[in-house]
Amino acid sequence: MANYLFVTGKLAADALRDTLETMEPAFDYHIEELPLSVAALMHAGWIARHLDGAHGCDTVMVSGWVQGDLSTIEQKVGVPVVLGPKDLKDVPLFFGGERVLPGYGQYDVKILAEIVEAYHMGWEDILARAEYFRESGADIIDLGCPVGMDEGFPGVGDVVRRLKDHGFTVSLDTFHHETIRRADEAGLDMLLSVNSTNLHLVPELNCRVVVIPDFDQGLESLERNIAQLEAWDESYIIDPIVNPINFGFAECLQRFHETRRRHPEAEMLMGVANLVELTDADSTGVNAVMAGFVQELGIEYVLMTEVISWARGAVREFDLARKLMHYAAQNNVLPKHVDDGLITIKDPPFEPYTEAELRAMQERVRDRNLRIFVTADAICVFDRSRFVQGTDPQLLFDQLEIGDGAHGFYVGRELERAALALRLGKKYTQEMPLRWGYLSDGFDA
Repeated sequence: MANYLFVTGKLAADALRDTLETMEPAFDYHIEELPLSVAALMHAGWIARHLDGAHGCDTVMVSGWVQGDLSTIEQKVGVPVVLGPKDLKDVPLFFGGERVLPGYGQYDVKILAEIVEAYHMGWEDILARAEYFRESGADIIDLGCPVGMDEGFPGVGDVVRRLKDHGFTVSLDTFHHETIRRADEAGLDMLLSVNSTNLHLVPELNCRVVVIPDFDQGLESLERNIAQLEAWDESYIIDPIVNPINFGFAECLQRFHETRRRHPEAEMLMGVANLVELTDADSTGVNAVMAGFVQELGIEYVLMTEVISWARGAVREFDLARKLMHYAAQNNVLPKHVDDGLITIKDPPFEPYTEAELRAMQERVRDRNLRIFVTADAICVFDRSRFVQGTDPQLLFDQLEIGDGAHGFYVGRELERAALALRLGKKYTQEMPLRWGYLSDGFDA
């Protein structure tokens, strides 16, 4: 006899089935898929009307999001009904196991990380930067060149050759003809970019090329350049070009969408760096949203840079984002409650203590050791006889009248950490570091 009947909706049924199969539970189970797409929208009364029985199970589990009186379901099916976790991937945790994310970590988007000023860097600095990008998740190292068409990259062939010897896939970002030729002779893998100004070089090159519109031109110029490459039977990757926000960003999204419609099987590239570097906003959210767009449109390559201060870590962020979006797409779920590594400044959901709960806790305290907590709107500090609260760590410290230097340093540090958590909406636990998502690796603060 089956032990658990799992009730779910159409969208989550396959993901729930995969989770349970990977979990290999010690109990038998049956999955009942009800005629509603999202299980979280189900109400207990609605489930009772649509669930025709317990199917031989002795317990029914519904989504943790279900509202209403579960007894209405119990009266219908004749067995106990329990609320499971809100996220089906936490079902293993509910039964004492570990969270299961089958296939998580896979991706189908390659990252090009550009060493923007490679053309005037020494070899050791280029190698160090390339190694950093590879550790961050980059698949291809892109060598930046001067912006104009008249200035080249002296020694580019040697740099390309040495990077290849170290196992890197290498691309080059230039329109300088001689630089292109020297890099290609050294084993260049990809050239960014070609249009009518340098298209004539392509038949003599061994590397793949990224084709773009002519400067300040639209899709029709891109189509002409593609047509010429196809006439020569040359392989190519399409980049319709990203415009910064307020300079044609919305239009460029439409351009990418239209290009995919016209060329459903072609490989495409998107320069996400144009958004990250040119927008005064934390890069994590920008990268996550653009990774979702890239995943939906089936874009195979993205170009990333880490020049401006807030773009530091952008390659690592996009690496996390591409895995998150790939998993969400493959499992037909939202990119939520899967991997919280990109939630850095704020925090995943948590329940703070209330003042009433802390005062009740204080009634059981019998010593003079200070306890520090953060409620939704204040820092609270108490021992057996004192209870102070506020938002200014200095004012709180003064009220505590701490005389011992070492203890004062400890309390001051904890109060500052608590104040930071309060300001950012983060979870604070005394003597524990705050959580900073993927930035927490190797960092205690």
